[in-house]
Amino acid sequence: MNDLYNYGWNDHLYRQKQDSTFKAFMHGRISLTHKTRYEVIAADGRYTCELSGNMLYGRASAEQPCTGDWVIFQPMDAEKGVILDLLPRQQTLYRLKTGSVSEKQAIAAHVQKAFIVQSLDEHFSIRRMERFVVQVTAEQIEPVLVLTKTDLGFEKDKVEASLEHLSRRMAHFYTSIREPDTIVQLRASILPGESVVFAGMSGVGKSSLINALCGREILATSAISEATGKGRHTTTRREMVLMEGSGVLIDTPGMKLFGVTNDDEDNLSEVFDIRSFEGKCRFRDCQHINEEGCAVIEAVAEGELDRAIYENYLKLRKEARHFSSSVHEKRKREKSFARMVKEVKDLKGHPYKKP
Repeated sequence: MNDLYNYGWNDHLYRQKQDSTFKAFMHGRISLTHKTRYEVIAADGRYTCELSGNMLYGRASAEQPCTGDWVIFQPMDAEKGVILDLLPRQQTLYRLKTGSVSEKQAIAAHVQKAFIVQSLDEHFSIRRMERFVVQVTAEQIEPVLVLTKTDLGFEKDKVEASLEHLSRRMAHFYTSIREPDTIVQLRASILPGESVVFAGMSGVGKSSLINALCGREILATSAISEATGKGRHTTTRREMVLMEGSGVLIDTPGMKLFGVTNDDEDNLSEVFDIRSFEGKCRFRDCQHINEEGCAVIEAVAEGELDRAIYENYLKLRKEARHFSSSVHEKRKREKSFARMVKEVKDLKGHPYKKP
């Protein structure tokens, strides 16, 4: 038997279920995704589920279930079931769908914290961390910076300086699976019933970190590559595990590309420390690019705002605006096509009606 409250079930979710047409059926949380199959944790066990026809064909790809979603399903036997409905999502990590400019993909749902994992080796990149922070904060997910592989040696002063604009707003931890005290400190930051998603590039040690937090081998990991010094990529699916006496951890595949999908410019300004300067610009609608009297540009010129931070802010703002405009254009095309289909149907219904 599973106590679903340990997995994050609460009174709010219960009330949402009562609004569903399928409220009489069982509910559970998706712990693992296999393309069109889902492992669901329910009160009486685990089920491997497929989607009903309405769920499969009646929803956009971004609205398809993902790890962490709460679903209503109909058991077919003791091990299999069919997902009938999806409870409204909250605090969902999305990314731009690979190969698309206007579609986003849900990575994990109903998460309170995002551990943004970055290894302290030659692949360390504060720019990547900023990208993840922008995405999770827009969804009201609390970001936590987790720096791994401290045992390899690193220049702490240099790292601290690069993190300053982020670390003063969010917690950050230095960790190594070979240094148990660092894992204990990180584990203490996870509250009972809290869901935490691990996000980061391939090879930063997310699966190894989850195993260390749980105190046992739960997720498969690979040996360090002698050629690159990095752990070979193992995780190819989004998987959820329960920490004993604590919260829920969601591993994600390493992401080589992580396109932003939110166009919340207030959030962008906050993450990149732009907010404290932009209110002093001469023009209210200043874009902080080449306008006269721009306090942001002046702050960069005077060294008050790091140029690399400012340039990444402009880059991600451009990406977010491009995504937003692409979605808008896609919706316009879809509406135009729908009108055309309706006109054709109307003509077929009136054989003597001339166009």
